[in-house]
Amino acid sequence: MSNEFPGWHGTTIIGVKKGGEVVIAGDGQVSLGQTVIKGTARKVRRLSPGGTDIVAGFAGSTADAFTLLERLEAKLEATPGQLQRASVELAKDWRTDKYLQKLEAMLIVSDGAELYVITGAGDVLEPEHDVTAIGSGGNYALAAARGMMDSDKTAEEVARAAMAIAADICVYTNGNLTVEKI
Repeated sequence: MSNEFPGWHGTTIIGVKKGGEVVIAGDGQVSLGQTVIKGTARKVRRLSPGGTDIVAGFAGSTADAFTLLERLEAKLEATPGQLQRASVELAKDWRTDKYLQKLEAMLIVSDGAELYVITGAGDVLEPEHDVTAIGSGGNYALAAARGMMDSDKTAEEVARAAMAIAADICVYTNGNLTVEKI
């Protein structure tokens, strides 16, 4: 018999930059092992540190993600209008701080001009093809969105269609979306 906690699973977050807009969308499912615990979680948030409008989506532990979002807000308040700099500062702290190193989450953030993935490995990644995705269904959503980027679909339409495909494939992803456009 294993004493290991089964672990929380779930979440697909996608960021799409197209036609002068950025959309971040996330599903609402939280699972514990093979059980769906909640289907309406909000994993995409709008932040407004210092009057700057930022959209962030998270995958991983919710408490850890909220800790990271609070840290990102503080970095943005210290460097208003500089999402890249704030993201790099957060990634540095996350990589070197003994408390933060234990956090298990990833973020997709955007100010409407830039789109980044921030990881605990110290990475601040800007997607090569203006689309990125994280979480359990992230690779499915990413592949689907990349296939639609040359279509006439808007950023929101690409994100919604890609999330629907991910939800059909990944058992830890549902179709209850939170979508934020910036």
